[in-house]
Amino acid sequence: MSDSLVIIPTYNELENIERMLNTVFSLPRAFHVLIVDDGSPDGTGQIVKNLQQVYPGQLHLLERSGKLGLGTAYIAGFKWGLGHGYEYIFEMDADFSHNPQDLPRLYEACAQKGADLAVGSRYTKGGKVSNWSWDRIVLSYGASMYVRLMTWMPVKDPTAGFICYRRKVLESIDLDNIRFVGYAFQIEMKYAAHLLGFKIVEVPITFVDRVAGVSKMSANIIQEAIVGVFQMRWQKR
Repeated sequence: MSDSLVIIPTYNELENIERMLNTVFSLPRAFHVLIVDDGSPDGTGQIVKNLQQVYPGQLHLLERSGKLGLGTAYIAGFKWGLGHGYEYIFEMDADFSHNPQDLPRLYEACAQKGADLAVGSRYTKGGKVSNWSWDRIVLSYGASMYVRLMTWMPVKDPTAGFICYRRKVLESIDLDNIRFVGYAFQIEMKYAAHLLGFKIVEVPITFVDRVAGVSKMSANIIQEAIVGVFQMRWQKR
């Protein structure tokens, strides 16, 4: 039995999911994985079902009826992980933009170094991005600066989605009251943890743009993030 659960939301990740799972399960530290699949028409869910025979008790699958959004996928995963007794619950993408080799470093930040929430950060000292165009770098870094100015949250990469939560953080946040489903979800979760006084630590990572599969970024997701920060700040006031 592992005390750590890695939640990976999927939608059409046929080209990545088997390699990702094999990589996570080959790590020297034991991690369990929960795939939250939103009815991928490319057969991602079936690949996971096949691999459950290879990794019994380690690989879990939560299938949903359609594309319901990143935030709701993670909320469903958090509730599943809490219900199954995991102490450390992780968020990670399926496309290798997050390096699974960094999972033990995030775990160590929480389990051994006192963090309540460890963020795999592109913009803390030692962090970086790879294979990004200059305009995407400017947009991403500018968005992070905007969030920090609006929320006064001491996190250099508030939109990051590679995270380790201690159980008590997720138990303390009212998950049913988290409203956003896109990148604003990542900001809202960190902001909620910050307001509750939890210790947030940033662990430097290299974020690599996806090589296989199709990006889920859209104009609606970006708009939600911009408007969502205003709404979160206004509600706090």
